[in-house]
Amino acid sequence: MTKEEIAQKMAYDAGISKRQAVIALQSFMDNVADSLKQGKKVSLVGFGVFVVSRRKARVGRHPRTGTRINIPAMKVPHFRAGKSLKKAVRK
Repeated sequence: MTKEEIAQKMAYDAGISKRQAVIALQSFMDNVADSLKQGKKVSLVGFGVFVVSRRKARVGRHPRTGTRINIPAMKVPHFRAGKSLKKAVRK
């Protein structure tokens, strides 16, 4: 499902225009990203939790040449599904 399809479904379900739904969806995504940038977690009860985790620096290999490369430490976003979401997907 694409962002456009989600906005269309939101508009239909909420009885609002598609433009309003796109604005609301973009606002949600921006606020989640801003919170994660600040190191906060975003918890949506029953749906899941967005968190930031750190990956350690490591040595990897260039897939084409096989040479060793240093991969720096970095922060990466993760999503952990909540109990209700897991249960809904299993059915």
